[in-house]
Amino acid sequence: MANPVLNQEIFRKQSYAYANTGVMTVGGTATKTLLLLMMVIAGAAYTWKLYYNAVNPQSITGWMIGGLIAAFVMAMIISFKPKMAQYLSPVYAAAEGLALGGISAIFNEQFALTAPNIVINAVALTLVTALVMLTVYRSGLIKVNGTFMKVLTIALISIMVFYVGSWIVSLFGVNLSMLHNSSPLSIGISLVIVAVAAFSLLMDYEFIRQASAAGAPKYMEWYGAFGLTVTLVWLYLELLKLLAKFSNRE
Repeated sequence: MANPVLNQEIFRKQSYAYANTGVMTVGGTATKTLLLLMMVIAGAAYTWKLYYNAVNPQSITGWMIGGLIAAFVMAMIISFKPKMAQYLSPVYAAAEGLALGGISAIFNEQFALTAPNIVINAVALTLVTALVMLTVYRSGLIKVNGTFMKVLTIALISIMVFYVGSWIVSLFGVNLSMLHNSSPLSIGISLVIVAVAAFSLLMDYEFIRQASAAGAPKYMEWYGAFGLTVTLVWLYLELLKLLAKFSNRE
């Protein structure tokens, strides 16, 4: 979901015992982020192609579930062991890509008539949002200070509770369609989640800047890139769902 992995507490726990291997830089983190995103795209292209070439498109379900499980396991390990990011973040990216490719293909097929460019639009909006938030961050228009961090953390926790709560309640047969269909309430919830995901990018940028300025170990570039990739994937999925909701209202 959101990005709890890039936070100051994690950084404080990293010592300078690995200083001999070099220090973290913003440029190095940006390069590694691009590499991870390319791996996400490669994995997504594979399951996307499988979906459209398979006799039974549902046959990609195994790839999607397997990718989600692998990505989750890698993310958990990296979150608790940041040094492992240099080894496991590429695995996470490829596995996440497998899941995203299948999900994107399903959305693309389902909304082929009402929103034929839904996937392309979601990708474009994700990139534009990332660039806009980077511009906002560099301009200092929004101060990423303690108050900002606290408010956003509360928002992230609230969203997590919403996700988990909705899933648990649905297991008991409770109809929550009004929260997930194309109703004004549902669209409003999606808009809030998209906004929180976008503002989470500011936290990611700040973490990367501070860690680089403090001379964090070189392996933290992979950790920073991993965290930023997590946020971008989350933002893409939420934008995809939001576009689907708008399409259903037409």
